[in-house]
Amino acid sequence: MTIKLICLDADDTLWHNMRHFNATEDALVDMLQPFADANVARETLIACETRNLKLYGYGAKGFTLSMIETAVELAGESLSRSLVEGILDAGRTLLAHPVELFDNVMETLERLADRGRLVLVTKGDLLHQESKLAASGLGDLFSGIEIVSDKTPDTFRRIFAQYAVQGEETVMAGDSLRSDIHPALTAGAWAAYIPQDGAWAHEQAAMPSAHPRFGQLHRLAQLPDWIDGIG
Repeated sequence: MTIKLICLDADDTLWHNMRHFNATEDALVDMLQPFADANVARETLIACETRNLKLYGYGAKGFTLSMIETAVELAGESLSRSLVEGILDAGRTLLAHPVELFDNVMETLERLADRGRLVLVTKGDLLHQESKLAASGLGDLFSGIEIVSDKTPDTFRRIFAQYAVQGEETVMAGDSLRSDIHPALTAGAWAAYIPQDGAWAHEQAAMPSAHPRFGQLHRLAQLPDWIDGIG
């Protein structure tokens, strides 16, 4: 089997992401201490995010709106201007965080580029994802950039058609079972799961059960050798 297209997630696959969201969530929990304990604040935020995904999509801007909504729900009439300003400041800090690549990402992408065309497949706010990619210095290594509102089997089928490949000629690698692994497998691609600490609850899903096109890796640097083993 010859792999012709290698699709890669961005956030928490190429660079750190959730550590910044988690730090922002911690800041919100601290701000809401007068109104709710930490567990209640976190549970309320998760419920609010999940409810708002269909409206705001994924990304820091939608997360900031969900933080404000969480504060409204928990603080009620006691919601102050200073609390809203604090949440907005936390959201701006999240949007402006530096791009921190995982170890050996550049070298790994160069190795992968010898094995097939590279396509970045990421979801989230268009402007924020574009700015992170520009700051990463990795853009020139990719043959295509796909920033999508969500990742579904149809997303991957469209990518197969766009790049003139079959599903079995494609690999998708990422840290999310829900967004990267299951949709790619359903569409007919190979899928390499590279889990990271601190994953968002919404991205959790069941592990594929003995799927012949699925693999789990400890780090992205293992992906070239895993692809070599597909043949």
